[in-house]
Amino acid sequence: MSLLTAIRPAFGRSLHRLRRDLGFGVAGAAVQFVAWAVPMSVPWLIYEDTSALGEVMLALTLPLVVPALATPVLTRVQRWRFKALLDIEITGPKVAPRQLWYHLLAGPAVAWGGVLAVTMALVGLAAATVYIWIWGVPLSWRVEHVGYSTKAAYVTVGGVILLALAYALVGALARLDVRAATALLGPVPAKELERRVEDLTESRAGAVDVADAERRRIERDLHDGAQQRLVSMAVNLGLAKATLTDLPDEARQVIEEAHREAKDAIEELSALVRGLHPAVLDELGLDAALSGIAARAPLPVRLHVHVPERAAPTVEAVAYFVVSEALTNVAKHARAERADVTVVRTGDMLRVVVADDGEGGADAARGSGLTGLAKRVGSVDGTFGISSPSGGPTVITVELPCVL
Repeated sequence: MSLLTAIRPAFGRSLHRLRRDLGFGVAGAAVQFVAWAVPMSVPWLIYEDTSALGEVMLALTLPLVVPALATPVLTRVQRWRFKALLDIEITGPKVAPRQLWYHLLAGPAVAWGGVLAVTMALVGLAAATVYIWIWGVPLSWRVEHVGYSTKAAYVTVGGVILLALAYALVGALARLDVRAATALLGPVPAKELERRVEDLTESRAGAVDVADAERRRIERDLHDGAQQRLVSMAVNLGLAKATLTDLPDEARQVIEEAHREAKDAIEELSALVRGLHPAVLDELGLDAALSGIAARAPLPVRLHVHVPERAAPTVEAVAYFVVSEALTNVAKHARAERADVTVVRTGDMLRVVVADDGEGGADAARGSGLTGLAKRVGSVDGTFGISSPSGGPTVITVELPCVL
């Protein structure tokens, strides 16, 4: 009982697959019959007065001409067959030269393979049930043909093998038909690759825009929420320090320390907010936003910005991040005395160059903050380059597309 229980699901799946593939093959053969048999019968049905040579010529040319002219219709029918019977959706252009190869070669070959599979199945079924046929013949015949039972056993085994081969052939033909139709009735590979690249580009641009919008939201929340509460607390502590002069020295020291910590926290939070997405960038653009970075830098920074037309907001945010992070790295690691920042728009390209006169030796491959810069630039299809020989100078060059 347990063996039957284990076999029954597998047998059911095999039977379902056989019915599906067989129905799929029969439908394909029917389409091919209409596309080939009908044109071949036209010379004998219509052109009764045509010479024998003319009939032969028509019989040879019409089966080629009719599928060529009916390619759009045949393609739609075949795509519907794949969708309805196998739940495989094949999309592509309405008409393409490759489709004709399916209707003239691949489709008919699969259809003839189906005819072979059906013939094998019928012969195999007849051979596998030979004992039933034998018991239907007269008893006298069985008496005269001694040894028929052994021969019938061989025939039965051969019939079972034919049935198994027919089953395997039906499945193989269905898979072959799917591959041929996907290659010939589907989209052109180059155009499909181009479409996928466009989809990926659009989805990536959407993801970058979403991330940038999220950074702006965090910046607004920090600026309008936590930062304002810290400012209020610092003001209250300052008032307490100025007015509560009669407190013990220990209490006044605690208030002064809390006041100093609050101001430091405000400064750090302001730097964090500016690093996320400064409001001045949205309001006044790169020139004003980068001027603020240059003014706050701990070393002299010469800034040149020439952007006659603003780039996409996400691109501006990346350019701002590049300059901010690059100047931070210069201040921390370069031991430089000055830095130069140049931001110029040329056509549809925004070029950002950050140079310093430090000791050089910066290498993005060593996993420093430069790796994050390169990834941020690559998120908008930009290019990132760095030249930093030992002894300096270090030059970071970034090119960003102005439109995503």
